[in-house]
Amino acid sequence: MDSSLVVCFGEMLIDFVPTISGLSLAEAPAFKKAPGGAPANVAVGIARLGGSSAFIGKVGEDEFGYMLADILKENNVNNEGMRFDPGARTALAFVTLRSDGEREFMFYRNPSADMLLQENELDFDLIMKATIFHYGSISLITEPCKSAHIAAAKVAKDAGVVLSYDPNLRLPLWPSAESARKGILSIWDTADIIKVSEEEISFLTQGEDPYDDAVVRKLFHPNLKLLLVTEGADAGLFGTVMARIATLDVRWQWGWERPYFTGLEKGVHDPERDPLSGEFSGKVKGVKVEAVDTTGAGDAFVAGTLSQLASDLSLIQDEDRLRNALKFSNVCGALTVTERGAIPALPTREAVVNALLKTVA
Repeated sequence: MDSSLVVCFGEMLIDFVPTISGLSLAEAPAFKKAPGGAPANVAVGIARLGGSSAFIGKVGEDEFGYMLADILKENNVNNEGMRFDPGARTALAFVTLRSDGEREFMFYRNPSADMLLQENELDFDLIMKATIFHYGSISLITEPCKSAHIAAAKVAKDAGVVLSYDPNLRLPLWPSAESARKGILSIWDTADIIKVSEEEISFLTQGEDPYDDAVVRKLFHPNLKLLLVTEGADAGLFGTVMARIATLDVRWQWGWERPYFTGLEKGVHDPERDPLSGEFSGKVKGVKVEAVDTTGAGDAFVAGTLSQLASDLSLIQDEDRLRNALKFSNVCGALTVTERGAIPALPTREAVVNALLKTVA
């Protein structure tokens, strides 16, 4: 096992982002080509922060596919787990930026190469070297990629790798809302760390209030070590990335096969088996910035969090250290929305540290 390696699994594609915000796709005069795909964004984000990362996924054996592989390499991401499909194109996404920097998507995947990754193409050795294995839900939508995803996660889990899940809901890619809800929740209980947005909480609970702790409580499961809820901007031109650390009292214990939670049917706290547990939850304030493009903000937040956890998983046990780690992650997300595109906008560690110093000053 690499002491700090994060392996990211899933899609990598080309985002075409309008050069002028606030226009429909038809009205946009031009588009800026930007590499994207949430798991790939996280891999690059971690490497740009000085961490160790790898990407596993499939692109087309075409100019865009080779370009994406090169971008990973240029950003110090291990791309040995990438595969190239001779019969399918690299996925494309046209992303409309509203005047507030929020996005609307139109995808070209009929099918795209990322959907065709097969289990026998997986680099299991690379997966088993990881400290953290990170993935989303888009790779669960169609076969054969769905089976590859499930097989990869099982190998990681069996090897003692920490599983990190960001559902990253993209409703237009699923056959229906119900299939999306069912698919996203189908692997929920295997994850050790879950990052979810307030919109995704509302979707997964069929319209319930994501700011209600009782609603968030429903998303806990007995194996979950950390739940992070990101909240977007309230209004105007300011994007605020916020994290809520497990919004119920949680008895944290790292290392037992199963942590014990306060107030959950499936978990009864036993102090004799769980002597080191701490009990904490809370909210970490975001950083106000002028949002140009929110693409990749959540991925940057995840990258900031996983880069720190990969170096020291015991962060989860210490409220003060976890809080500081999430302040760092918030700045990662905030800086990313100040530029267009995801990967081009992901910050360096130096940029994040400098921004943190300014927020303290």
